[in-house]
Amino acid sequence: MFNLFPIENGVCAPNGFYCDGVSAGLKPNLQPDVAFIYADSLCEVEAIFTQNKFYAAPIVHYKEYAENFKTNFILINSKNANALTGDEGVRNIKEILTKLQEAFPHITNPIMSSTGTIGVQLPKEKIIQAFKQFNLESKNNQNASKAIMTTDRFNKTIAFEVFLDDTRSFKIGAICKGAGMINPTLATMLCFITTDAAIPKEDMRPLLIQATKTTFNAISVDGDTSTNDTILLLSNQKSGNYDKEAFLFALEKIMHKLATDIVCDGEGATKLVAFEVKGAKTQREAEICAKALSQSPLVKTALFGCDPNWGRIASTIGASGIECDSKTLEIYFGDVCVYHKGEIYFDSLNEEKAARVLKQDSFKISCNIGLGEENFVAYGCDLGYEYVRINADYRT
Repeated sequence: MFNLFPIENGVCAPNGFYCDGVSAGLKPNLQPDVAFIYADSLCEVEAIFTQNKFYAAPIVHYKEYAENFKTNFILINSKNANALTGDEGVRNIKEILTKLQEAFPHITNPIMSSTGTIGVQLPKEKIIQAFKQFNLESKNNQNASKAIMTTDRFNKTIAFEVFLDDTRSFKIGAICKGAGMINPTLATMLCFITTDAAIPKEDMRPLLIQATKTTFNAISVDGDTSTNDTILLLSNQKSGNYDKEAFLFALEKIMHKLATDIVCDGEGATKLVAFEVKGAKTQREAEICAKALSQSPLVKTALFGCDPNWGRIASTIGASGIECDSKTLEIYFGDVCVYHKGEIYFDSLNEEKAARVLKQDSFKISCNIGLGEENFVAYGCDLGYEYVRINADYRT
């Protein structure tokens, strides 16, 4: 048995972790735009990166470290992705991190992560000058989480203390950013997770992959995948405590909350939608179908207009490539059945009920394929005018 309790301070909640965000002048009005996460002892680290084949320079640089390296520092900047910047982009990271280690000699194997506009070299002098503002004893989770935001409307942060059955405990915390270029092949997002759990190195990657599958790899805002997508998990082992089941449960809780926060914050989004696919022949087919529904522009625009157009749902299922049959298919908006095994349940009364479901801030669309036992839930949002406005002038 174990219990989770929400705690404050997000990514710096676990013992031995610190963070802050400062202004380097990348954003206007002295908003925080450079963040750091620091550990006072070396940490085991694992990462999952974008499936976009054009890795941003920070990911290229990370992969140059030796296998199983340890670190105690993450440097993050917003407003500039340092992507498609060639060898110069990697050289700029090395110069910045060299200057960082000159200023703070105890920093070891620092990692850099970036988010923002693609195809522009880093303003390295501004970032280097920002080091003068760093206080490595700071625990300012709010500033750090704000510093990594781009088009996000709100910062995303969470932490738990996990109590094991014998009263031992460990802590796990995280910050995340993401709102646009979100696709269920990780999503355009940065997520930094810290823990003082004594998790064995060999458990870190499998558990991170397992938790990612149903969280960050199950969301979509617009179907685009960024060059910078990153999930980093750092463990300093300080608590001396660990339970594999409890850790996975806490990790999934944290990542699910942050993933759905991203969808809620989707550029111009007004509603969070769970697309539940049941009764598929295989688990993979359930996943393919649910993700197809979460990505469909026709489905998403119907949701924006609160139009329970179940024909778009059915059409997307049929086009997804999975095995399906109209005579076994069921479609529900919330608990309102609109199509049942070849029969249309869409009279004026049910249409009105379904439209009321779509007017809620969050709801579920359930589709029973009726051919098997497998299921998957993907998360998406509506797509409206504001998304076009934001992305039409993103660089300005």
